[in-house]
Order: sequence, then structure tokens, then C-alpha cells
Amino acid sequence: MTLDIISDPLLAPTQHGFFGRKGGASSGIFAGLNCGAGSSDLKEIVSINRARVAEAMGVTPPNLVTVHQTHSATAVAVDGPLDAPVEADGIVTKNPEIAIAILTADCQPVLFHDPEAGVIGAAHAGWKGAVGGILDATLDAMEQIGAQRANTRALIGPTISQRAYEVGPEFFEDFIAEDMENSRFFAQGTGDRMMFDLPSYGLHRLRSAGVGDAQWTGHCTYSDPERFYSYRRTCHAGEADYGRLISAIRL
Repeated sequence: MTLDIISDPLLAPTQHGFFGRKGGASSGIFAGLNCGAGSSDLKEIVSINRARVAEAMGVTPPNLVTVHQTHSATAVAVDGPLDAPVEADGIVTKNPEIAIAILTADCQPVLFHDPEAGVIGAAHAGWKGAVGGILDATLDAMEQIGAQRANTRALIGPTISQRAYEVGPEFFEDFIAEDMENSRFFAQGTGDRMMFDLPSYGLHRLRSAGVGDAQWTGHCTYSDPERFYSYRRTCHAGEADYGRLISAIRL
């Protein structure tokens, strides 16, 4: 089956894609292109899926470079395959021989490109990482290898949308404590529940950080089970585990 790859002219002329779940070798609750080595899926099947992504990106499997994500505000620069796992949630490079990638399942996958400097980045930005500063950290790491924020374009891929992201009052209060203006990213839900707009918050953080352009593809992971994995949808369904989507970019 052909892979489902979402791309956007904003990141031209890079080779990039937010990969959906179609076209993978996994089965059962992971059915599709599960690229999460941290899932309970069979390791050899995950390797097959990652190899298909590497082929689509025009690199060998070792040159599809990912990091061990921990919802941190740490971003690292890489120049080739990693010999050992590196804990980070942002990854940047100027090496055209590798593709850099991050994994998500509701959190925001964000791909970056400074076409003038020839620098790319990728970030895993859930609410915790976005508040903690992972988007700013990824831009900082890009600048350290020659990029400029004003020239950088950032694209948020499939993520959970506001209509599917219900949160409690403590979540709302924490955001308001950080900045009263954050109230604009919430809508009233049922009772004391609120609906949080993660991609709008991500766009706000990117634009506040000074990027030249920032957009969201408009895809909701929760609302399209045939196309995307979703951690929250899995929890609501009472399933034991969930697949991870991969998003990659290459110069």
C-alpha cells in the first residue's frame, strides 16, 4: 500500500512529510505505519515501518535520525546517525545526507526550514514541551548552526484539535498563571471542563519566537482514526497501547 504523506509548499524545496498510518506492516491496535520503538509492537515490524519511511525520504534506515523523546525543552544538533540514544525533543541539522524525524500521537510535530541558511529542524511539542520552551529551543539550536529566525518557516502537522482536547480546571489555571492572555486558547466545555487549542498555542509560541512564517496543516489526529494514531483516542477506547506517527524532513 502507498504511504500517506502530508507535505506543504511552506517547506519547499525540502523533502518532508507528516506520515499517516497507512502503508505500514503493523497489525492489530497498531495497524499501519507504527514507527514507535517504545510501543509494545513487534520490534522487527517497527523496523520494517521505519525502513519504508527512510526509503520514502531517500535515505538508508540508519540515516533516518530520531531521538529519545521525554517532553523536554532540549534540542540537539546532529551531523549523522547517532551511535547511542540521545534524550531530546528537538533535532536540527544542515547535513543533506540525513533525514531528521520525530514521533507523535496527538502532540504537535513541528518541522522547520531556513532556506537561506540550509538548516532544518524537527520538534515534538505537546502541551508540556510547548509551555516548557521546546519550540524556542529548537530555533536556538538552528541559529547555532547558522539559521536566522526571521528566515525560518515552521509547519505544525497532524495534532489533536480543540474540539477533541478536553482538560480540567487545574490545566486551565496553570496556563493562566503563566500568562493571563492564554485564556484565548480555551473554550468552555461541559461543567468545569475546558477545551484546549494546542495548535493555536503552538502557532502563538512560534510567532512570538520570531519565525518568518508559521502554519498548521489543519489535521486532527483524534478525529480521523483511519489516518492517524491518537493517544487520547486509545485511552478513551480502553486499548492497551497505541501507534506513533512519524514526521521527517531532509534538505
